[in-house]
Amino acid sequence: MKRHFYLVAGWASLGLGAIGAVLPLLPTVPFVILAAFCFARSSPRLEAWLLAHPVFGPHIVAWRDHGAVSRKGKVAATVAFAASILLALVLAPWPWMMAPIIAAAVGGSWIWTRPEGAT
Repeated sequence: MKRHFYLVAGWASLGLGAIGAVLPLLPTVPFVILAAFCFARSSPRLEAWLLAHPVFGPHIVAWRDHGAVSRKGKVAATVAFAASILLALVLAPWPWMMAPIIAAAVGGSWIWTRPEGAT
């Protein structure tokens, strides 16, 4: 039963990551890393496929080995945070416009404290 839960969660995470590849405000790599985590507990074949993936594999390995986020990833996250803040300031009423600002402050601070890998 636990294996099936992780398999479904892995596919759901991978699906969200695929959506994030198209939508600029939804992150891709964190969902792919979560999918790898879930697949490691449910399907070694799918985990190996993700680790060997030419785009996502290096990010997953860097995160697993060093907790690292690449400089490019940090900049992309910061740009996405800035876009979210701008959209909220233009479209959202008070106090809802504060949600992306708080998320950017918390999430951005955490992301920029991670070591940088070679990815």
